[in-house]
Amino acid sequence: MRPPLPPFTQDTAIAKVRAAEDAWNSRDPQSVAQAYTPASRWRNRDSFITGRGEIVDFLTRKWSRELDYRLVKELWAFAGNRIAVRFAYEWRDDEGRWFRSHGNENWAFDADGLMAERHASINDQAIGEGDRLFRWPLGRRPDSHPSLSNLGL
Repeated sequence: MRPPLPPFTQDTAIAKVRAAEDAWNSRDPQSVAQAYTPASRWRNRDSFITGRGEIVDFLTRKWSRELDYRLVKELWAFAGNRIAVRFAYEWRDDEGRWFRSHGNENWAFDADGLMAERHASINDQAIGEGDRLFRWPLGRRPDSHPSLSNLGL
């Protein structure tokens, strides 16, 4: 079991979103994959991924290219076993160019609270180093850091 469990309330949906954000900010593919069902199905941009093994491979490749990755997620909507989020993350490539990636995700969970489906649409925006907004030390976003809405993103 991976609480909070569906059906979600406002509070449990917010907690689920923050737990996902914290996991992804760890940049640990093995740990992140444990939040998904063994046969979880993803669409991430133009990639179609099935199962924890493919999730680990995908995230390993992602975080080897997207350096200094910092993510903020925000609840958009929820009902029953589904949650919709919007997010932004900042990262740099190996040449030192910075990007902010904006997106939306639709999630569906099984009764044990594991994510069975993840559908992500993402757009990348080149930014200058001086335009970065996510400057906390790598890892979990501090509770005092502004939300996407507070940042106007």
